[in-house]
Amino acid sequence: MAWPDGVEPRAVLLVRASHLGDVVHALPVFHALRARCPSARIGWVVQPEFAGLLRGLPGLDALIPFERARGARAWPPLLRALRAFRADVCVDAQGNLKSAAITRLSRARLRVGLARADWREPLGHRVLHASAPPCDGPHALDRMIGLARWIARDSALAPRRDPALAPAELAAGRAQLEALLPGSVAARPIVLHLSDARDVRGWPTAHWIELARELARAGRPTLVISGPAEAALGAELARAVPAGPHIAHLVGQRGLRELAALLAAAAARGARLVACDSGPLHLACSVDLPTLALAGPQDPRRTGPYPPHAHRALTSPDELACRPCLARRCAHPRGPVCLSELSPALVAAACARD
Repeated sequence: MAWPDGVEPRAVLLVRASHLGDVVHALPVFHALRARCPSARIGWVVQPEFAGLLRGLPGLDALIPFERARGARAWPPLLRALRAFRADVCVDAQGNLKSAAITRLSRARLRVGLARADWREPLGHRVLHASAPPCDGPHALDRMIGLARWIARDSALAPRRDPALAPAELAAGRAQLEALLPGSVAARPIVLHLSDARDVRGWPTAHWIELARELARAGRPTLVISGPAEAALGAELARAVPAGPHIAHLVGQRGLRELAALLAAAAARGARLVACDSGPLHLACSVDLPTLALAGPQDPRRTGPYPPHAHRALTSPDELACRPCLARRCAHPRGPVCLSELSPALVAAACARD
């Protein structure tokens, strides 16, 4: 069933609440909705920790917070916000039971979303009145692009994937990068976005430190970024490899749009980002910053940097029968060897090829 041509909504709700990478992946759907419904109010259900990326997004009229961490207490305020928004059309771009519940509670007269085959929990598809055709690509972003094309009624659409940074935001990103790594001495820098080894997708702390040392010894301009969750790791690395003419540290970086602008500035400088499978990796892809993904338990064909031809993904040189496992907890007796055996020397050599 298609989205009827005669439906001209007053208010459209987009449901894609988590995680950061998923929210980034849903940007093509938002841009398609804005183009299809130019006069409608558009709201987005999102967890508060990711709302910063969407705050200030041109064409987005309302952010509806879903405080998932509060458990059952998250639902009453969400329900009140949904009632106040009064959506005519709700687009479920998440595809699980939680998003299906939110979509149903929206009371939208038209509820649309992904094909049943593209849902993580297909039972939730029952709440929809219409859905896009099944996705024909392996990547998570392929599903979002397919949904965007269906909404736009254009099977050849190349939808926008970026967070639509304003000129002032881009200028601030360039100024921040220039202050950290002056362009006169830091052409084609490497940007490291740290990830905590306590996350099953995170690279060991000692490996990050050794990689930074390798890059410093080679004289490669390097910017090391850590978010709030990785601030302790960022501070530890800054102590181990102090700032100098060719290395700078940005510890506990908070604003998501500010991070996007900084990554966009790095892209203009010919940089490459090194990161694990994480939200910042996908944010970098959205602003056309080439990436080098450190792939552990995840399958880069499904959740790696996109589009694959513009990025690279590194995996352990050893063939591991358990990889990719997609698990949230590693069952290997020696822990996540898929990442621990991905050596700093191998990553440094990959960086040197740029």
